[in-house]
Amino acid sequence: VQLVESGGGLVQPGGSLRLSCAASGFGFSIYSMTWVRQAPGKGLEWVSKINSDGKNTYYADSVKGRFTISRDNAKNAVYLQMHGLKSEDTGLYYCVGSCDLAYWGKGALVTISS
Repeated sequence: VQLVESGGGLVQPGGSLRLSCAASGFGFSIYSMTWVRQAPGKGLEWVSKINSDGKNTYYADSVKGRFTISRDNAKNAVYLQMHGLKSEDTGLYYCVGSCDLAYWGKGALVTISS
C-alpha cells in the first residue's frame, strides 16, 4: 500500500497550490479520501474529505471556499486545490484513505510565507 503526496512548496500569501496524492496497493475506488494537515508544533487538523465516488465533499470551516478536493478513480488519485493561501495554512499535508482500514501517506510540506 502506498499513498504518495506531491505538489507542496513555498508560496506567498494569497497564492495557490495543488496537492496530488497517488494511491496504489488497495481498492482506491471504494475508499473515502481525506486530507489532514499538521502545522508546526501543533496537532493534526482535518481539512477535507471526499467520498468514494466523488459525489460528496466536506471541508473544515477554516478552508471552506478556498480549497477544493477532487479525485480521479481511473488514475487512483486525489487532489487538493488550494487558493487564497494564508500563513496559517502552513503545515505538512497528509493524504489518508479510509474504508475498513486507514492508510496514510508521508505528507507534503506546504509553506506560506512572504
